[in-house]
Amino acid sequence: MTTFKPLEISDISIITQMMQDFYAIDNYPMDVEVAKTLFQEFISDEHLGKSWLIYSENEIVGYIILTFIFSFEYGGKIAFVDELFIKETARGKGFGKEAIQFIQQEVPKLSLKLLYLEVEPHNENAQKLYLAHDFELHNRKLMKYKVIK
Repeated sequence: MTTFKPLEISDISIITQMMQDFYAIDNYPMDVEVAKTLFQEFISDEHLGKSWLIYSENEIVGYIILTFIFSFEYGGKIAFVDELFIKETARGKGFGKEAIQFIQQEVPKLSLKLLYLEVEPHNENAQKLYLAHDFELHNRKLMKYKVIK
C-alpha cells in the first residue's frame, strides 16, 4: 500500500539524499547544505507549497514537492510540481501513477486552479505518465532569468 506523508523537519536529510540521486540523473548541480536550509524555510511556511515522502509499506520510495504561485491569468493559486522523484529500484511499479493521482486529489483540497510541471525531453516514460493523467503539452516556452550572485 502506498502512502504519502507530509515532509517534516526531521525528514530533511532523507529527502536531500534522494534529491542528490534525482539531480544526478541529468547532472544538475546541487549544494546539499543550501537545499537543507531551503527545506527549513519551505516546511516552515505553508504558503510556499507542500511536500510529501512516498512510502510503500514502511519503505520510502520517492518524494513530491509542490510550490505555490498566484496567477491572475488562471484566477488564483496554482502550483508547480517542482519535483516528483521515484527511486530507481521502485520505478515501473506504479508509484509514479499513484503519486500523480494523489497530487490530483490534493488540487481541490488546496484550492488550486492549475498544475504546471516540466519534464526533460528525453524522459519519455514521465511524459507518457503525465499525458495519461490528463496533463497537456503547453503551447508556451518556459524561459528563465538567473540572478547571478
